[in-house]
Amino acid sequence: MASGKTPRPMRSSRRADGFQSRVVASRNPKLVREAEESLSSKQRLARPREMRRPRTAQLRDMGEVCHQKFSAVDRDQRSFQPFPSEVVFENYIPHQFYIASLALRNKDRVPRLLNVILGNSPYFELISPSDEDYKVAPGMSSTYRILFRPDENKDYFEELIIITEREKFFVPIRAIGARASLDFPEQLNFSECPVRFSTQKTLLVRNVGKREACYSITTLSPFSVDPSIGTLGVGEAMQVTVEFHPPKTGVYTSPMIVHYDTGEDVHKSLCGTAVNADIRLDKSSLTVEKTSLTLSKQSSLVIHNQSGITAHFQWKRFVDEEEEERQKLRLQRQEEDKLVDVPKEHGVVPPLREHPSLPICTSQSQGKEVQGDSTPFCSDIFTIVPMEGDILPNSSLEINVIFKPKEARVYQEAAYCDISGCETRLPLCISGEGVGPQVELSCDQLSVGKVFVGSSHSYGVLLLNRGVTEAPFSVVYPERALDSCFTFAPREGMLLPLEHQVIRISFNASVLGQFTEEFQLSVKGSPEPLTLTVSGCVIGPAFHFDVSCLRFGEVSFGFPRTLCCRLTNTSPVPFNFNLRIPGDGLGAPSVTSFAQVSERTGLWWRKRGRGANKPAEFTIRPFRGSVCSKGHLDIQVTLCSNTVKRYKLALVVDVDGVGREVLSLPVRARYQRFSCSPSSIPVHLSQASGAALHRGVWLQLQMRSIAQ
Repeated sequence: MASGKTPRPMRSSRRADGFQSRVVASRNPKLVREAEESLSSKQRLARPREMRRPRTAQLRDMGEVCHQKFSAVDRDQRSFQPFPSEVVFENYIPHQFYIASLALRNKDRVPRLLNVILGNSPYFELISPSDEDYKVAPGMSSTYRILFRPDENKDYFEELIIITEREKFFVPIRAIGARASLDFPEQLNFSECPVRFSTQKTLLVRNVGKREACYSITTLSPFSVDPSIGTLGVGEAMQVTVEFHPPKTGVYTSPMIVHYDTGEDVHKSLCGTAVNADIRLDKSSLTVEKTSLTLSKQSSLVIHNQSGITAHFQWKRFVDEEEEERQKLRLQRQEEDKLVDVPKEHGVVPPLREHPSLPICTSQSQGKEVQGDSTPFCSDIFTIVPMEGDILPNSSLEINVIFKPKEARVYQEAAYCDISGCETRLPLCISGEGVGPQVELSCDQLSVGKVFVGSSHSYGVLLLNRGVTEAPFSVVYPERALDSCFTFAPREGMLLPLEHQVIRISFNASVLGQFTEEFQLSVKGSPEPLTLTVSGCVIGPAFHFDVSCLRFGEVSFGFPRTLCCRLTNTSPVPFNFNLRIPGDGLGAPSVTSFAQVSERTGLWWRKRGRGANKPAEFTIRPFRGSVCSKGHLDIQVTLCSNTVKRYKLALVVDVDGVGREVLSLPVRARYQRFSCSPSSIPVHLSQASGAALHRGVWLQLQMRSIAQ
């Protein structure tokens, strides 16, 4: 309303309850807002509107100000009804005068006192119908005018204080300045979009309002707006990008609220449907050919993108993001436990609050598989090339899987292709078998037959490498006593591809008996070592005597008799021997007849046989020695009988390193009484002196008397 003009009283339709009805011009909120912003203050006041109860400041005691203490108006209602409930000035020009009317109707059945007060405001002025407080008749209205003179096109606010006999309440006065308005569409529909892919729509938004727009835009995931905050001048335009990035398939709706700096909020609607794009792997499992250790082979698969988007992919280690988070938390707890256990080892357990750096150290110590926001596929055996990239619409991309085994076994791992446009990661099962060095022995069993103890033998086996890789090998000895008899040359080495190596086995037989030994050749990279079994029998040296028995025949007391035999070694190894006759006396050597005759007493020898040790009657020359290979040695055995008995003994051979009594030669002799006839006198005694012969005869007679 122009300044200086007084508006005529308003006419509006009223309902039975005293409130004006409100007419809605349009169901479209945007059209309603634009229509309201285009109204002038006069037109706004002339429109029928809903009447609201004014805000009450306090209730008064009617007995103190009037005689009519009772009111026909309910306690929850005001005794005067203001119309309009709020005085609004809109679409005004700075430095112009605008007038609005406020009518206050007495709802009571008796006249009531009314007082209207306006605070000191340089922009609003109250024009009352009377200079003093006056009473308003029942059902009648009192009209006040508010004069408004703005300095600029901005918002102003003031309140009228209405004081009646029963209460004090307020009527707000608002001046609505120019408003900004961004012409966003009421609804933005993305239709069907690929899941886990960013679909963007760019809008050209113009400020169709009458002031600069300082705005901020909020929305809910998976929608986002860029720029979400800014300033746009009157009549200017800008590009606003609305992005839709759904994490799962389904229908999504979200409000988009435009907040203006003047306090208004404008609600828009966003919606979209997420679907899986036509993207797939040409195979879900991939088997790489058998590969030798230290070498590598590759196989390939294809990712087909039959959709209209550029799909970004990355190979991951886990099936989904939830599994990634669980693995991160598990490793984080393990690292925290380790850090907490370190002080315990030193006997000190500090509280966690004294170590604020622990979480930082923990996050830095995680393995490669859990670093960062994602866990890319990582393996020491399989390598995927490329690990990530983009696939253009309606095209395909070849992926190579490189297999480099470290052990001779079957490997199986799972990789997951995290690709935009697919709700779940595409699984790929990768398998491959590592082939160890193809090394073999020319024979796995070696029989050495019978070998003589103390002999040295050498054998050879071939170690063949039929593969295309180098094969480091080493001989593993079993932990037993017989192992020291074997020597391998070389004990370790490197076998080149398609070549062979002669392994020399030296065997020094030192333990008698049957033997079976297993030796292992460990080949690096082979799951099981090669086994070589060596078997045989170690026997003692072969030797014999040239006679079957030493027969001394009839021997006389004190008259030595010597027999000869030959010990022949038929084996190719020498041996050391020791000859003895078990059963022979362990005392002093036996006494010959010459020694007996030369003795004056002649009876001292009687005492020798009465002791614990009987005389040693046999003499062996040599009794110890060595016989070379294929050689022989003559042995002399002398019997000087000092005992009246039959001799049934044996000459035994003890061989060093082999055993005792390895060979025995029977010894037979029989004692015979001495006869004085010349024929019975030995030749060597007949040549003796007469005195000696006389003493010998006397000794024989003594012996005969003893025997009788």
